[in-house]
Amino acid sequence: MAMQLGAADGDEDPLNTTINTTPLVDVMLVLLIIFLITIPVVTASIPLELPKERNVPTQTKPENIVIAVNRDGEIFWGLEYVPDIETLVNRLKVEAVKEPQPEVHIRGDLEARYENVGRVVVACQRAGIYKVGFITEPPAGAVTR
Repeated sequence: MAMQLGAADGDEDPLNTTINTTPLVDVMLVLLIIFLITIPVVTASIPLELPKERNVPTQTKPENIVIAVNRDGEIFWGLEYVPDIETLVNRLKVEAVKEPQPEVHIRGDLEARYENVGRVVVACQRAGIYKVGFITEPPAGAVTR
């Protein structure tokens, strides 16, 4: 007893070896519609006129306060070691009442944790310092004007 699975030998259709792109086109059209709907929402923003500034070298004045944070998180006021944040806040409070108020420039080591530099920024805020800046070095080969 023999069983035949399929058509006779001469009636077989050739195999279809092409890729059916209909599902691909359907998915692409859906994605296109989604992007067309969501892009105007993403790009909407409040109209502002931002300041037009270039990075200029900081002019160090004698009254400016330079605070350094090394890679170990130690804080220095100029060249003098500051043992803790509360001491730093108390010293900054004395400077904050001066007229005009001095600027604080923070020098953070490249290897310093952001947390340690952030503590200095918070200390300046707690003391009432209005102008806080960061001192950086231009990348190698950068042209400064």
